[in-house]
Amino acid sequence: MGTILVTGGAGFIGGNFVHRMVLSGRARVVTLDKLTYAGHRATLAAVSDHPNHCFVEGDIADPELVASLLNEHQPDAVVNFAAESHVDRSIDSPAPFIETNIAGVYWLLEATRAYLSGQTTAARDRFRFVQVSTDEVFGDLGAGDGVFAEATPYAPSSPYAASKAAADHLVRAWGRTYAVPAIVTNCSNNYGPFQFPEKLVPLTILNAFEGRPLLIYGDGSQVRDWLHVADHCAAIERVIEAGRVGETYLIGGRAPCTNLDLVRALCVALDRCLPESAHCPHADLIAFVENRPGHDRRYAIDPGKIERELGWSARETLDRGLEETVRWYLDNAAWWRPIRARSYGGERLGRLAERA
Repeated sequence: MGTILVTGGAGFIGGNFVHRMVLSGRARVVTLDKLTYAGHRATLAAVSDHPNHCFVEGDIADPELVASLLNEHQPDAVVNFAAESHVDRSIDSPAPFIETNIAGVYWLLEATRAYLSGQTTAARDRFRFVQVSTDEVFGDLGAGDGVFAEATPYAPSSPYAASKAAADHLVRAWGRTYAVPAIVTNCSNNYGPFQFPEKLVPLTILNAFEGRPLLIYGDGSQVRDWLHVADHCAAIERVIEAGRVGETYLIGGRAPCTNLDLVRALCVALDRCLPESAHCPHADLIAFVENRPGHDRRYAIDPGKIERELGWSARETLDRGLEETVRWYLDNAAWWRPIRARSYGGERLGRLAERA
């Protein structure tokens, strides 16, 4: 696959994608990451000295840096994972989401446009710009509303979702107006190794491990489709290889679950993994708190298009994937303990974000 510029590659999904591509020998990867609170060099430890990996600390909103990387490494694709992504943080402080998710994508597109202008026709035809987005751009669904599809109108509910929606529109506009060969993907909720511990799955695992309350918004009946990060990375690879320019692909795990049932499933997995824990049964730690503003009730994705056109489908079942994820966090305390201990605004992360 040649060389890929992966932005946000020291984060959760980006880091897993870098591992997949580099360790398998599928591609040479240049990782660009700003190393904000959610990006960590430790996530890339397995590829830090690999000859087919190059890490650069920097911002997608720095056009000179991005231009230099494109011109030096001559990538065949840019995959943009770089984003501020936590809904609660976007409600408390939306400015970073506007700066990274909108302005950053603008500058990344402009640098890519300039780079392509100097390429041969064959190189431009081969090139792909993949914008990794979210199903949250579609807003929420009622109980009888069916599922999201590629043609579903955007109706974002949070500053985070609105910023990602704006980025998607920019990518499509640069594709149509300037012929940037772009593809947009919208995924459902991811889980798996290296996810920052403020998100629901790792937060539940680590709070339960430490005997903290497992706080759930509202009554926990919010429904999400869950997708293992390894399946998501495989889908992105297929999009680069065979996705059609100008198209959108929805990537989902066909694994809908309420937040309450998800937390209960994680507690059951923890009970199996830690039968001697003083906190068994871990479900006794569950408690409910007031719902957050604008909390979407239900997301559901139809991944039929990518399944039909590109031959991809999710392989991981939710029960197996959750237990494997529990075991990964229990086995990798050296990765998450420094993050949990770090201060964000004067509070430890474990107390700052008790829920997601």
